[in-house]
Amino acid sequence: MKAFVVNRYGKQESLQLAEVPEPQVREDDVLIQIHATAVNLLDSKLRNGEFKQILPYRTPFALGHDVAGVVIGVGPRVRQFKVGDEVYARPDDFRIGTFAERIAVKEASVAIKPANLTMVEAASIPLVGLTVWQALVERARLKKGQKVFIQAGSGGVGTFAIQLAKHLGATVATTTSAGNAALVKRLGADVVIDYKTEAFEDRLSGYDVVLHSQDATTLAKSLGVLKPGGQLISISGPADPQFADDIKAPWVVKQVIRALSFGARRQARRLQVGFSFLFMKASGSQLKQITSLIESGAIRPVVDKVFPFESTNDALAYVESGRAKGKVVIQVL
Repeated sequence: MKAFVVNRYGKQESLQLAEVPEPQVREDDVLIQIHATAVNLLDSKLRNGEFKQILPYRTPFALGHDVAGVVIGVGPRVRQFKVGDEVYARPDDFRIGTFAERIAVKEASVAIKPANLTMVEAASIPLVGLTVWQALVERARLKKGQKVFIQAGSGGVGTFAIQLAKHLGATVATTTSAGNAALVKRLGADVVIDYKTEAFEDRLSGYDVVLHSQDATTLAKSLGVLKPGGQLISISGPADPQFADDIKAPWVVKQVIRALSFGARRQARRLQVGFSFLFMKASGSQLKQITSLIESGAIRPVVDKVFPFESTNDALAYVESGRAKGKVVIQVL
């Protein structure tokens, strides 16, 4: 089958379209014919080699973390799915590779596709949806009446996070450009800050939660907008010691991670707020809960551009440009 693979790590390296072996279907796997996939900054960072210490993929490997498609085979222990089911998923780490024609995914990581979404729309959801769910519901336990600051509101994570936070009853502040202000307001943002002309740290204070997705400078400023007892959850780093323990990192890697996050953890302690790093995990059960919200109309996908499969490198470059409003999707079939 055809797949776009990373042959060598590096920022200047293009993905190569290659013939690769058919997926091996394990006992608890669902084999999916891929109709659509989506591009995430995580794909770019993996190709660049930024996560080699925690996700040491051996080249060549296929990129891609989102899939929507049709079940064309199941392992003997699979009970929830059958051939012909329309599904979507975020494959588990070390089993990624949705920039391809087919993929085998663990049954526990798959969910039935929302009935009211196309394959293209469904492919835009899994990684960002699960990231936001695990940040705001699982870790922050965001409640009605609380205040949350979501950075980069017009991006893939931001457009989903604003909608979920509003559904949970929170007051939402976000940053975006003036040109995207109307979009984030439509999604439910209450406070919209033009990052080009305003400093969010001057306007925001007393927040319960920050969903951090930007750089270290923004992180330091964001910790200051929290009230005592508030928490910042970072999806862009630095990784923290708890994450190192969770992935059973080698001792040397643990020390590196501890050193990289030392400044953020020290500042958080001084301000009496929480800091933690989140690297989302695949979860079919959480996707089912997200499906319910999508089918009820509480959350809708935001898709910026759709690229054909052969233009996968163009799709990746567009995401890296930072201009995307919502998600960028690749139509495979």
